[in-house]
Amino acid sequence: MGLRLLIIVALFLVVEIYAYQAVRTLFKPKWLLISYALISLFLLVYIVYSFMQFDRAVGQTQHTMFVMGLMLLVYLPKIVITVILLGEDVFRLGASLVNYLMYNLPKNELMPERRKFVSQLALGLAAVPFLSLLYGIFEGKYNFKVIKQTVFFPDLPDAFDGFKITQISDVHSGSFDNHEKINYAIDLINDQETDMILFTGDIVNTHATEMHPWLNTFNRIKKYKYGKFAVLGNHDYGEYVTWPSQKAKDDNFKGIKNLYGQIGFDLLLNEHRFIEKDGQKLALVGVENWGKNFKQAGDLNKAALGVNQNDFKILMSHDPSHWEYEIKEHPKNFHLTFSGHTHGMQFGIEIPGVFKWSVAEYIYKQWAGLYENKGRYVYVNRGFGYHAYPGRVGIMPEITVIELKKGSNVG
Repeated sequence: MGLRLLIIVALFLVVEIYAYQAVRTLFKPKWLLISYALISLFLLVYIVYSFMQFDRAVGQTQHTMFVMGLMLLVYLPKIVITVILLGEDVFRLGASLVNYLMYNLPKNELMPERRKFVSQLALGLAAVPFLSLLYGIFEGKYNFKVIKQTVFFPDLPDAFDGFKITQISDVHSGSFDNHEKINYAIDLINDQETDMILFTGDIVNTHATEMHPWLNTFNRIKKYKYGKFAVLGNHDYGEYVTWPSQKAKDDNFKGIKNLYGQIGFDLLLNEHRFIEKDGQKLALVGVENWGKNFKQAGDLNKAALGVNQNDFKILMSHDPSHWEYEIKEHPKNFHLTFSGHTHGMQFGIEIPGVFKWSVAEYIYKQWAGLYENKGRYVYVNRGFGYHAYPGRVGIMPEITVIELKKGSNVG
């Protein structure tokens, strides 16, 4: 742990040195440079100290999210500066070598001076992530978007042609700090004219008590003719803190499961329900969390026991890696899977229908939106809440509306 901390601090110092060089190239007053250096030192010490004080018995708090946001605000722009100035240093070293070999210049003239233009460019580009992260913290995290998608199935029962489903996921209620914004989001959910709502897990960050201030708010979600259903997410198991006893962990888990019922959702724990409409039915299957790199409590076969091969099947599974590794080739042919979990990393670039990018795509094959394999689909919700970084940039909080249609093309 000591060596790791030393390496991290060393990397921070390298970034600080390059950022200071950019500032020094553009600004000459000593008082300004000294002030910049002292503020940077204070922020570095505060961030490192705060992370060293992280209490695994408590887990994420508003303070730890503040520190994470502060670290990104301070150091992501400085990393941009470092990359640009490091590139300039490679050029300067090459130039000094040429000067030495070809022109036999004095040692004090071998290395070209750092160019003002490059420092200006570095600071200008660094402003982009800084302003984006700032926007994400104060506006983006509550910039809720309703995303509508139509999915076609040739074997959809006729009675369910036009059946609409609302999905929310990854509420992370322990992160919220604005009742007005969350009430607005609940209004958006209620404004959608759909037949059923699905909640695909992560109602809290860790502790059941995180949801208690928000129970009345989420109880405002209207009743749906064909029901309100939920499954657990990886954060609902309390795996990311140190508990004083197994009993305390078990009690918390029981409390979290009860939360879903307290806001009117039927929690499916490796089980299924048949949804009937006009004499026809579809199977709604819900599994506990199953992730390639996270808790694997989901039992797909148990959940689908009693569901026939020819039944139309909708599956709820929190982590989309489950679809990739178990669901998409499953012999029972699950028609449509609803997932969440990735949050789209809460940071990326998205132009609907044109371009979509996030670091999440290097971790998950399915990370936001609709994906298909041999006529079977998974929809990955971008998440309702936020976690760790207290904001969203480019990848906005989502309320999904899926319409099922009988046919063979995606519209």
